[in-house]
Amino acid sequence: MRFDFSSVDDIESYVSVPAGTHHVRVAEVRDGRSRDGSSRWTFRLEVIDGDYAGRTAAWDSLTWSERGIFRVKKVLEALGLDVRGELEIDPKDLVNLQARVQVAPEEREDPVTGRRQVRMRVPYLGYERVERNGDVAVSGAVDEWRPGGEPDAHAATHDDPDEGPF
Repeated sequence: MRFDFSSVDDIESYVSVPAGTHHVRVAEVRDGRSRDGSSRWTFRLEVIDGDYAGRTAAWDSLTWSERGIFRVKKVLEALGLDVRGELEIDPKDLVNLQARVQVAPEEREDPVTGRRQVRMRVPYLGYERVERNGDVAVSGAVDEWRPGGEPDAHAATHDDPDEGPF
């Protein structure tokens, strides 16, 4: 067999859904630290309906720092939590919370291998709340929090622990 590989891109793709907005749930959360030492929760967003149900839409994270707290508030609000006052929350409390999330491909170089990779990322304010209306999920603006709109009860999942955010 003879083949000229010079025309084949050497990019590792971890994209499993098309760019756009997807109805997702938080499938798993990993507690860690950011470069500045702040607590960081990294989580996997799994598509929950349509042709791509069960696939990972993206990995995202919340950094509990002075700089990152505005985004933490907006993401938690979009996930259905009441952030109008004090909130006590653990990373595992995010599991199974739902939102509509925008994802877009992002290319970067892996610092360890030097290989180019493409992964889906969520824009800074790429979350939108999903309201519950009976058994039907209805999309709603982030700022329209209503009592009784809480998502389904949390349940732990055990997905592939080797699949990581980067």
